[in-house]
Amino acid sequence: MPLRLTVRDIALFERPVRFTRPFRFGAIVINAASQAFVRAEIELESGRTSVGASAELMVPKWFDKRPHLSPEQTVAELRRSLDIARDLYLARSGFETAFGLHASCITAQVDACAKEDIPPLAAAYGPAEIDKAILDALLRGTGVNFFDGMAGNVAGIDARLSPDLAGDDIAQFLARTRRLDRVAIRHTVGLDDRIEGTCGVADTNENAGARYFKLKLNGDPDADAARLTRIGNELAKLSRDYRVTLDANEQYADLKALNTLVDRLDRDSALSPIATKLLYIEQPMPRDITRASPLGALAGRDFIIDEADDCYDAFPVARALGYRGVSSKSCKGIYKSVVNATRAAKWSAQRDKFLITGEDLTCQAGLGVQQDLALGALIGVTHAERNGHHYVDGFGDTPVGEADSFLNAHPDLYARNGNTIRLAIHDGDLLTGSLTSPGFATAVHPDWSALPPLQQPKAKTLQEQSL
Repeated sequence: MPLRLTVRDIALFERPVRFTRPFRFGAIVINAASQAFVRAEIELESGRTSVGASAELMVPKWFDKRPHLSPEQTVAELRRSLDIARDLYLARSGFETAFGLHASCITAQVDACAKEDIPPLAAAYGPAEIDKAILDALLRGTGVNFFDGMAGNVAGIDARLSPDLAGDDIAQFLARTRRLDRVAIRHTVGLDDRIEGTCGVADTNENAGARYFKLKLNGDPDADAARLTRIGNELAKLSRDYRVTLDANEQYADLKALNTLVDRLDRDSALSPIATKLLYIEQPMPRDITRASPLGALAGRDFIIDEADDCYDAFPVARALGYRGVSSKSCKGIYKSVVNATRAAKWSAQRDKFLITGEDLTCQAGLGVQQDLALGALIGVTHAERNGHHYVDGFGDTPVGEADSFLNAHPDLYARNGNTIRLAIHDGDLLTGSLTSPGFATAVHPDWSALPPLQQPKAKTLQEQSL
């Protein structure tokens, strides 16, 4: 049964995260990023108070790829999104459900961000992180784990933001959910990653035994086809079966260029190790072009949106254009993921199959990966992209005591490798058993005393930067 709460305090923090290797997607190369942390204190109608937490990387040039903005300016947008959301959530008075609080703030959030030239995808980042921390607090305050709480719709998710759904569709979908015991990792191959030989895509020490691979595209059909041929030659050497997905991160300029790539996949025998194993192609064109470009005959292959999933109506709009799926990312909002998963299940029962996929650019060891993993395991995501274990050395610069506490609380999810604590991958899978402790998929919280406050530029600074 949905419970009502009021928010008493929201504190924002951040911690730098160094990458062990460059990660290139689209036109950006990342060597480091900051991880945002949210600490939320709530009060339930019973008078009980509780504290919840969340964490997520603030990835440069993903939420906003506009070329006139520097990577640092796009991260400043995310910090500003958090700050605006904090003020809106704290301004609400009285008791509301967790989803009701989100629904009452999201339009004002997008409008306030628009006035500072922050686009909808970046605007949603602030509420997404605060919502996770509030849900963690709600579940902790009631002693319920995430999977049981969501099955009972403890957050009160309804169709007020998704009028294409019937009033009880979401609650009925949640009531049918069952936690997946295992979620397979999908190994990301960035544009600068090694392909052949030691540390190449087929090296088990590199891919951790993955059966799923996510291959980045750069938007040039000829260059992408040549690179995919090399990757396919390596994957064909694996002794296990495998599947692949392709992700262009908005780099294909238009349908003509996309048609050229798909034609190569359909006709070029050298691409057979990729084409015959291909599950779907993710976000090929820029988000604004996506909404104006029906796929037509291209819809014979499965395409999904990711960056174009910037509002509650994005998935229905994409469906009408020929897309078959949408990514679930906790950095875009846990409630939108649940709404979209409800849609996919409802539409799939009617005729064609629709997809909810797990795409991760922002989840690091600890809160981030655990909450996103739990979200996917709830809504039926059987394999998920996991960049965190690949590009960052375990818990990175997290204090030793904090990393140890996560290992001790979640021994099926982490393992000690020398002096480093890393994700524990079991035959290519992550286990979800320990994510059933009370709260949102975590038995422990970060060491708040070791976290510096979130850096926050003034609104005027952002406005000046966007000119």
